[in-house]
Amino acid sequence: MSHVENTFDVESAVRERYSAAARAREASLCCPTRYDQRLLEPIPQEVIERDYGCGDPSAYLRPGETVLDLGSGSGKICFIASQIVGPSGRVIGVDINEDMLELSRRNAPEVSRRIGYSNVSFKKGRIEDLALDLEQLDRYLSQRPVRSAEDLWRLEAEIERMRSSKPLIPTNSIDVVVSNCVLNLVDKRRKQQLFSEIHRVLRPGGRAVISDIVSDKDVPAHLQRDPELWSGCIAGAFREDLFLQAFEEAGFYGIELVEWQNDPWRVVEGIEFRSLTVVAYKGEQGPCMEENHAVVYRGPFRQVVDDDGHVLRRGVRTAVCEKTFRTFSQAPYRSHVELIPLRAFPPLENPPPFSSSGGARRDPRDTTRGVAERSTTEAVPVSCEPTTGKNGSCC
Repeated sequence: MSHVENTFDVESAVRERYSAAARAREASLCCPTRYDQRLLEPIPQEVIERDYGCGDPSAYLRPGETVLDLGSGSGKICFIASQIVGPSGRVIGVDINEDMLELSRRNAPEVSRRIGYSNVSFKKGRIEDLALDLEQLDRYLSQRPVRSAEDLWRLEAEIERMRSSKPLIPTNSIDVVVSNCVLNLVDKRRKQQLFSEIHRVLRPGGRAVISDIVSDKDVPAHLQRDPELWSGCIAGAFREDLFLQAFEEAGFYGIELVEWQNDPWRVVEGIEFRSLTVVAYKGEQGPCMEENHAVVYRGPFRQVVDDDGHVLRRGVRTAVCEKTFRTFSQAPYRSHVELIPLRAFPPLENPPPFSSSGGARRDPRDTTRGVAERSTTEAVPVSCEPTTGKNGSCC
């Protein structure tokens, strides 16, 4: 979408509408979504009534995970997530709206009482600046108000110190970032920073699970200047293809579109707005080393290209670096590939940098160094369960 200078304060427009929605339910902010009724039972009704979402990212969580909910609002997704991750997990909600924070914090003790443990906390912050703790900043300003240019310089230095020494959400600290119909509420000029922050706080191998409203066409300038449409999840919506592209540009891989609303939620001036849910993974950093690994893409397509440019042809041993090999051994790739590790005798020492171009075929002899030199009549030892096959054999 083209850049549009807004003639109003997006953050103020969103804050005012959602403050009102924290006090009284506003049906027009809801996109009908089904949740697990068993997980809703411990949650007070006022939390459920004042939740404004368009999907259920909590459906993709697992026990024991540390979860960050961006724009946690009334706290409903946090309270659902707390039951899924269990007492060994942790859930953090971040919101800038004080009325919503008051609502979620007030109900947290009751939810904890009903489920039997407490693993949820709520923090004040902008979701596009997850390093700055706004309550910490408020305390500072109450003691040192800004009255001069010198005070302003001192404040700017203090903000940078807060971000670096006492961040709201530390780098590489979160297993899963979730969000439910909130990313479209962020000013367009800050959306790139928003995706960068999501990537920053996730641990390597962590994932983002984001439900949001997208459009099938570009949203024209006059709609983007409408405060009601911004706060109503319309004017700030990503175009559907650019939404997934934003994850790519932030460095995510394995990006999957896991939910797609067939019928549009709203149609404005011929533009369809619908809900979708995306899962995207944060890869491991570091050099690509050559250890003679290969993978075989199972199909059904003739070939596919991953986010690092590897061309995987169906049934072909494709050369990959050690880091990519480890990535493919996990979700979401594992079910699509066969892993062919190096069976070396002895193991490689000081492996060189990986230099093969995307889609390079791996010679089978490279993955069986030491094994291929054996006689073809000599059985290669394999591991199997003692009870497998006739008479406990593998065959």
